[in-house]
Amino acid sequence: MANEAAPCPCDIGDKMDYGGRGKEVQIEHINAYLTKPSVKTEKAVIVIQDIFGWRLPNTRYMTDMLAQNGYMAICPDFFVGKDPWNPTNDWSTFQEWLKDKQPTKINKEADVVLKYLKEQCNVTKSAVIGFCWGGVATHHLILHYPELKAGVSVYGIIRDSEHRYNLHSPTLFIFGENDSVIPLDQVTTLQKKLQESCSVDFNVKIFPGQTHGFVHRKREDVNPKDKPFIEEARTDLLNWLKKYV
Repeated sequence: MANEAAPCPCDIGDKMDYGGRGKEVQIEHINAYLTKPSVKTEKAVIVIQDIFGWRLPNTRYMTDMLAQNGYMAICPDFFVGKDPWNPTNDWSTFQEWLKDKQPTKINKEADVVLKYLKEQCNVTKSAVIGFCWGGVATHHLILHYPELKAGVSVYGIIRDSEHRYNLHSPTLFIFGENDSVIPLDQVTTLQKKLQESCSVDFNVKIFPGQTHGFVHRKREDVNPKDKPFIEEARTDLLNWLKKYV
């Protein structure tokens, strides 16, 4: 689910067999997966899950990757204990499942996480990155939280907000050319409208031949043809964070 206007479940792809380097913590009413870098830092990245939840090994792998690059990385449970989408579920029930998990209704949880990072982790600079459902959530937060220094929305887009092009912070949007969830015309419209009205830096990048989920739900070891694009996208998001955070 990465298109707010026409949400639908997406394929889980290559689920990793990965345990993680971080730990689970309780932050007020929500749980989170937290990984600290080897060197003390005042910079943090909030990682927002896809529809498969905060415990998906692939998302924890990405969280750990950010920590290995020097950031305090935290992946909160933005579903607040509600069950994530299960690939074995009947797709016809997806809209009902989504009703109480709207990616644009996460401000309460975002406030809690930002407060925790500032008060408990001594963080002074925060950014946000999200995948699929989390990409939509990232777009939402960048529209409403100017204290965030940067955002990376990975195959996620808000379509039905009047102010969706008024980004507060530099934002990188990553898409796959063959994404069946987000048609290319939506991507080109986003790029055109941002060029017309956005006052901060942004980049909309489309990766040729790639499908939804390729950055975190494709394993480069079993998809050799896609490996260069997976690695390039991950490098791009790290470089974006390095530039602005």
